[in-house]
This record gives sequence, C-alpha cells and structure tokens, in this order.
Amino acid sequence: MVEIGFKLASELFGPQDLINYAQHAEEAGFTFAGISDHYHPWISRQGNSPFVWSTLGGISQVTENLNLITSVTCPTIRQHPALVAQAAATVASMMPGRFNLGVGSGENLNEHIYGDHWPPAPIRIDMLVEAVDIIRTLWQGGMQDYEGIYYHVENAQIYTLPEELPEIYMAADGPIAATAAGSCGDGFIVGGRQKKLLDIFKETGGEGKPAYSEVSLSWAETDEKAVGLVYEFWPLMAVKGKLSWEIATQTHFEGLVKNVKKEDIPKRILCSSDPQAHIDKIKRTIEAGFDHIIIQQIGNNQHEFIDFYREEVLPEFQSK
Repeated sequence: MVEIGFKLASELFGPQDLINYAQHAEEAGFTFAGISDHYHPWISRQGNSPFVWSTLGGISQVTENLNLITSVTCPTIRQHPALVAQAAATVASMMPGRFNLGVGSGENLNEHIYGDHWPPAPIRIDMLVEAVDIIRTLWQGGMQDYEGIYYHVENAQIYTLPEELPEIYMAADGPIAATAAGSCGDGFIVGGRQKKLLDIFKETGGEGKPAYSEVSLSWAETDEKAVGLVYEFWPLMAVKGKLSWEIATQTHFEGLVKNVKKEDIPKRILCSSDPQAHIDKIKRTIEAGFDHIIIQQIGNNQHEFIDFYREEVLPEFQSK
C-alpha cells in the first residue's frame, strides 16, 4: 500500500504554523508527515528554523492518527547521537506508534556551527552508521557504555522509553549512503525519484523495507504563480549538483542562486495548477518502487495546497 505524506518545511515556517499545517494535513487525508531538522534555512528569505523536537511535541498534542518522521535529522555533529536517542524516545512516548526517526549525514550549513571540522562524505556516512548503533544501544534500556571510532558514551541510560521503539530510516544521496541504509537502516529516504539508489538499497539488505521519496513541487492557481513561489522561496531547486552538502552559510547559497532565472525553474521542478500533473508525478514515483511519497509544497500557500490535495489529488490514491 502506498502512503502519501506532507512535508513540514522548518526552513520556511515557525513552530506554530508547522503545528497548524500538521493538524490540517491529517484532516485532509495525508497519512503521515515528514519534518525537516535544520539550524539554518537555506537562504535568509526563507526566514525560519525552529527546533524540531519542540515542534514535534506540539504536533503530538493536536494530531491523533498522523504518523511523523524526521526528514531528516543528522545525529553526528550538531546533535550527539546520545542526545538524539533521548529526544526521539521522548517524542515516540508522546505519540505512541506514530513516530519514526529519519537520519542522514547532514549538511555543512547546519553542522558547522560549533566550528567542528566538516569531514568528507565517506567519513560522514561512517559517523552516521556508528551514531545509529549508539541510538539502538541506548534504546535497549539500562546503563550503557559505548567506545566507538567517533563517539564515546559513558554510564548513559534513557529512562523514558516508549513501549514501541521508533524505526530508523536512513537517507542517501549516493551509492555509499544507500549501501549503509540497506545494511543497517529499517527503511530508506531519498530526494526525488532516484531509482538507482533504491536498487542499491534493496540489493544491500533493504528488500521489503519502507522506501520514502521526497517530492518537491509547487502548486498555485496558475502555473506562473507556482513558478514564482519557487523563485521567491526556494530558487536552489533550479541548481544542479551536490554542492548543498558542502556550502556553509546562507550568504553563499544566496550567491549561488543569483543567476537562477524563472525560466530555469520548470525544467527542474513541477510547477503546475493541474491536478493531473501532480497525480502523474506521484504515479511515476510509485512506479519507480517507492511506497511512501512525501510531498513538499514550495510556497507560503500551505493551507490552500492542502485543500487542493484533499479535493483533487489524494482521492486518486486513497481509492487504490
């Protein structure tokens, strides 16, 4: 069964707005929501970056059936894995059976804030694998010690544990990370329709595990307005390559997108007022092998977008 989720973009909205969107998304028929975990927005124009664990606590109090997943938390530099283990256990206790932990190797934009060295991608992935092992060790309960290559945990015990532990889904944007997700993750998260990475995940131990694809798009009353929303709030969508993981500041991202033109945007991201275009986009992602689709609406018209999906898009998949 395919599930359609809604993306709560912490880069664009404050905590109370995110809580309201989660409540509205549940009412509209989205079965789950993914929420980003950033210290900074990508560009200053986006204007927000609330602490994800506080926001999740608020969401737990206004929803009843909506499942939540961090998409994604980096438990390696800015947040020590022992702290993430405690935070995720607390959230899972507040929404029993409704929370899973999505993790990734992070971006320099968020992880450099203490002045730590930003390691190359293979090292970051090794750190992530060790972090996941620490989280699972602490979730066993009791007093725990851990001596790893990157982390040391001494006499640590998480006392507040949920009856049902979250699953840990690992994000990937390359073969090494996809292999790590297949071997030690409970599920897989990827941006877009990256079937090659999904195949690697399945071949390395991920067969039969949940596979999440985050699909970014823009809806408005006209296609032109939809393009304008991306151009205003997320012009980075038009930039190719993987520089996003390496750039350290919003100022540098703003310099990177200065040459983006409006006409570049529809070539990179769906900007459409047509319900069928949205339905077809989701169907192509499902055909690629993904069973959980996280829809991220780019723009400040989130409530209107949720109503549009409630009426025009979600019924196509709820009847299946």
